[in-house]
Amino acid sequence: MIVAGLGFSSTATADSLRAAFDKACCGHTVDALATVLDKTGHAALVEFVATTALPLHFVAPEDLAAQHTLTCSPRSRAAYGTGSVAEASAIATAGSGARLLSPRQISDDRLATCAVAIGGQT
Repeated sequence: MIVAGLGFSSTATADSLRAAFDKACCGHTVDALATVLDKTGHAALVEFVATTALPLHFVAPEDLAAQHTLTCSPRSRAAYGTGSVAEASAIATAGSGARLLSPRQISDDRLATCAVAIGGQT
């Protein structure tokens, strides 16, 4: 399974998410989206997901810290114990043996990030 993980600030818009998604997913066919559980119901996320028709998976915050990420945001490290919510969400959801196809990409407005991971069992 190929998963696009999303990280974003409370002020992000659906356009912010789309921009990060488009940068990270270039050339990859994504099967699902993932983000941290405490983003459930965020208006921008709901709007963005509706435009993709992809299933959305939520990752518990404590499961993010267990994932090795290639990039490191001080904000993500402080809030969730991981270098990248986008990368950790993608890896955690993609499954056993997952690896990144695209590290964290940042929207031009710097309000959203996206990374793409593929599970080792695909």
